[in-house]
Order: sequence, then structure tokens, then C-alpha cells
Amino acid sequence: MKKLFIVAIIALFGITQTEAQVTFKPGLRGGVNFAHFTQGDPYMSYTYDIDGNYVSTSNDNDDFKAKTDFYAGFYGALHLTKYYTLQPEINYSRQGSYVESRDGNVVTRTKFDVSYLSIGILNKFTFTEKFNFHVGPTVDFVVEKTKFVNENSDDFFLFPDDNDVDLTLTAGFGYDFTKNFGLEARVKKGFISVYDFNNASPKNVVFQVGATYTFDIK
Repeated sequence: MKKLFIVAIIALFGITQTEAQVTFKPGLRGGVNFAHFTQGDPYMSYTYDIDGNYVSTSNDNDDFKAKTDFYAGFYGALHLTKYYTLQPEINYSRQGSYVESRDGNVVTRTKFDVSYLSIGILNKFTFTEKFNFHVGPTVDFVVEKTKFVNENSDDFFLFPDDNDVDLTLTAGFGYDFTKNFGLEARVKKGFISVYDFNNASPKNVVFQVGATYTFDIK
């Protein structure tokens, strides 16, 4: 009976210690986006030139370039074990792309701005006390889509809201300098086209570099 009692005490103590490792800490994150669209599927468009001639163009003449902007958000780090953290996040992310279209020797540079409200769940794996790898899905809801006719012009219009949601996969690495402050680098790949035009289906690709700050909650 005494042995059983001692085993029960040891087991209870072990469970208490395991549960004591589960903590929740909120935090803030923010940094720089380097975003662009993928090329998408080939298509042909047909228009009239300045002389009234019927001409065709292909998106093979389009080159998508990176657009620099920012992201900001907050997260909740639920430390379930020493090596695993479940981290739900809500972020505001300004993305888009520059598109260079070539017509002979003439190059037109157009800017697309797309802002998203992102909701994600990251799985964070800690290999050392400071280094971690994180991966998980996010759902991005379009806040605004704007197409500037020329990067140096104020002329713009809202391009078609064909798809107001993007499903993405995020993966990255983080390094914690202290228990509060860290740096992270991520890549986010979208699986739903930003817009649909003549069978084209460009998708989001975003590289993120930024900082995190985790609050101490006792």
C-alpha cells in the first residue's frame, strides 16, 4: 500500500511538472515584405494600337518584380512543451508586385498594391534555446486592391476582386536574442490567384524579414 502511495505521488508530481511547462505569452511582430506575383499561365490579349491596327500581346512579355512594403501584427505563443509551441497570429500585410511589360524597346512599369488581413496558426519547433523553425497555414483576406497605371503616376483604379481570399503556407526561421526580443525570416506562398485575366493566374510570393517582441505574463 505504501509503495502504491509513493508511486501515485511521483506520478502526480510528474503530471504537475508537465502542466507547469505549458505557458501562454502574447507578442508583437513587424518588419519588411519583399513581395511579387508569379508569372501565371500563358495568355494572349488582343487590342488596337494607336494606328487602329488589331494587335496581340502575350504575358510572356511581362516580368514580375519584387515590391517592398511592410507587415505588422500580434501573436499568442502557447508553449506546450520545451520544443513545441502553437502560435496563432493575426497580421496586416501590404503586398503586391511591380509588372514590367515590354513592347519592343518600350518598357511600361505598373504597380499592384494588395493589402491583406492574415489569420494563421504556426507550429514552432525550438531546436536550441534561441533557434527555432516554424511552419503553418494562413488565410489572407483582401483589404484593398489597387493598380497604379504607372509607378510614377497618381492614376490608379481598383482591379477586379476576382478572389478576395488567399490560402497560403508560411515557413521560416527565428532567433531569440533574449526571452523577449528576436528576429525572424519567412517565406509565404499563396495558392489562389490574386486576379484572373485572360486565363492568367498570378499568385503571391512574399519574403518577410522582421522582429518579434514577446511580453512576460506571470
